[in-house]
Formats: sequence, C-alpha cells, structure tokens
Amino acid sequence: MQISDIPFGTTDWADVPKTQHSGETGSATWQTRQFGAIRVRIVDYTPGYLADHWCVKGHILMCLEGELETELADGRRFVLKPGMSYQVADNAEPHRSSTAQGARLFIVD
Repeated sequence: MQISDIPFGTTDWADVPKTQHSGETGSATWQTRQFGAIRVRIVDYTPGYLADHWCVKGHILMCLEGELETELADGRRFVLKPGMSYQVADNAEPHRSSTAQGARLFIVD
C-alpha cells in the first residue's frame, strides 16, 4: 500500500459521526474517516448481525471486541476474537460476516 498526501493527524473517534447500516439481520454502526483513497472505520455490529451481501472489497480488519465469523464464498469460515485480524485483497475472495454476540472492528480499506 502506498500512502501519500496525508499530513500527520489524530482522530478522536468519540467525535466521529455514526451512520447506521442494516444487515440481512441486525445492523452495523460505522464511524468513518476518509484519507484520500483510504477509508478507515470503527464498526460495531449488533448481536445477530448477518451481512446482506457478499463483499468483494479488500480490507485489513482487526477485531477489537466480541467475536466475528467471516464466511468465504467457497464455504470456508473463520472466527475472529479480540486481537485477531484478517486481510483480503479487492476482488480476491467474496466474503460476508456475521456475529451471534456482537463485535467491534477496526477496518482499513
């Protein structure tokens, strides 16, 4: 990843507005900052969340709280717990996430 034309700065996430996004079940609350082409988010999923689509966007994702299950289109499943992360490239492997108990993530894409 090439990061350019972004001056040094800090983010107080308490001041970043929240937006709601419905899943097939449950919902996600996003706090989003955009730095050029790079999107950085904290995402909170409600218990029972299931994504309403297969995602092909690349991400670097870290689980901060809770537990997140990510299913790949080929049937593989991965569970992230706090302190675990995953990475996937754009258009590499369609994936969708769910959580029984809820989760908080830090995502760069």
